Amino acid sequence: MALDIHSSCPAVDDEGRAVTELVVNVGPSHPSTHGVCRVIAHLDGEVITKAETVIGYLHRGIEKMTENRTYLQVVPLTDRLDYVGSMYANWAYCRAVERLAGIALPERAEYLRVITCELQRIASHMMAMGSAAADAGAFTMFLYAFNQRDFVVDLFERLCGARLTYNYVRPGGVSFDVPDDGWLDDVRAFCAQHRGAVAEMDKLFFGNVITRGRLKGIGVLSAEDAVAWGASGPVARGSGVDWDLRRDDTYSVYPRFDFEVPLGSNGDAYDRNRVRLFECYESVSIVEQALEQMEPGRVRAEGLPRLLRPRPGDAYDHIESARGSLGVYLVSDGSPKPYRMKVRSPAFCNLALLEKLAVGHMMSDLVVILGSLDPVFGEVDR
Repeated sequence: MALDIHSSCPAVDDEGRAVTELVVNVGPSHPSTHGVCRVIAHLDGEVITKAETVIGYLHRGIEKMTENRTYLQVVPLTDRLDYVGSMYANWAYCRAVERLAGIALPERAEYLRVITCELQRIASHMMAMGSAAADAGAFTMFLYAFNQRDFVVDLFERLCGARLTYNYVRPGGVSFDVPDDGWLDDVRAFCAQHRGAVAEMDKLFFGNVITRGRLKGIGVLSAEDAVAWGASGPVARGSGVDWDLRRDDTYSVYPRFDFEVPLGSNGDAYDRNRVRLFECYESVSIVEQALEQMEPGRVRAEGLPRLLRPRPGDAYDHIESARGSLGVYLVSDGSPKPYRMKVRSPAFCNLALLEKLAVGHMMSDLVVILGSLDPVFGEVDR
């Protein structure tokens, strides 16, 4: 943890007694943030009285950069939005382009998008839970989770040649069909072993009395506040908000799959992380159903021009990423380049809750709460 005791200033408590408030800078770089963030923590002893998040260290102006690139050239930029879930950012952007240009996808491309993005959800949740566990001092869980994440990254490397910025989903379909070296069989083998691995992690980490002591009752978020603050994904579902775009505003071939939406009941750091764990079971089930249903066929739409020129107009589309509702708004002026692009990122809305959730907790709980929100700063700063 990067700590810098910035300053102290006199204050007065409710009964008029003079107290000293300590201001501590946490960051701007910390492993639990998956990027760079600075938290200005105001302390009364070890108790947090105010926690202010300061973002902007990663800002690259991706939304503005899109105005100087063709629709296809924007795809690699979306890889950099969520660098532990690039498949999702690719997909949200491509769906907005396809809606804007009226492109219909072949069915196999939809199945491949579902398979890769559900694998991506597993990899992202492994990163989130492993990092959160390390923040709480459970380093063994970190190793277990990253081992599972590495299986998925290996599959992605064989699929598209990259381990982080995949650039696989394209407007009109996906870049390539799966390799014919047994890739689909290896996905089935991963799914077969992953359930057991998740059960082991559940027992190892979430069943541990120390984990329960560190996470339960920490950073409690009510369902009403989750909705009011625009939270989504496991952060909202950990508070019992029964909302998942895959089921409630369905898209692609998701209506063909049978899956549950796991919910928490207490809205604390423990529930937010455990919802992610149970979502891995559901993602495995979806991948297996997709593998069962997928037929051979094209992976790119027919008749796609080399240079897309959507008619003047605008379009918005959103998907359920590992962090929640990820949306892209595009405006076309009829040229080969987007006139404007705006991203609605779940991590930005979820991170805003830190200032509310941290107050009243101990300084040692700050990183636990931050980790349970699973922010990725490529999305937050863009």
